[in-house]
Amino acid sequence: MLVVVANDLPPAVRGRMKLWFVEPRPNVFVSGIKDSVAKTVMEYLMAHCPAESGVMLFRSLPHPPGYEIRTIGPTRKSFVTLSGLELVLESLQT
Repeated sequence: MLVVVANDLPPAVRGRMKLWFVEPRPNVFVSGIKDSVAKTVMEYLMAHCPAESGVMLFRSLPHPPGYEIRTIGPTRKSFVTLSGLELVLESLQT
C-alpha cells in the first residue's frame, strides 16, 4: 500500500497519480499497488516533484515497523524517531 499526502502537486504529476490512486481529498492519494510498483511511483515522485510540493510518502513494508516514511521538501507535519519507529508529530490543542 502507498499513501501520498502533498501540500501542492504539479498538475501533470497529479493527473498521473489519478491513474494509480484514489484521491479521497485534494492532494491525498491512496492505493493498494504492489511493492515493486510502489517503488517505481516513489521514484517518479522524487524525480518530478519540486521541494515546494511538500510531499509525504507512506509505503507499507513486509518487515517491522511495517511502513516507511519519505518526504519531498518541507511538510506541514514533522517527524520523530522513537526506538526506531518513525512517528508523525501532532500538536496538542487545549
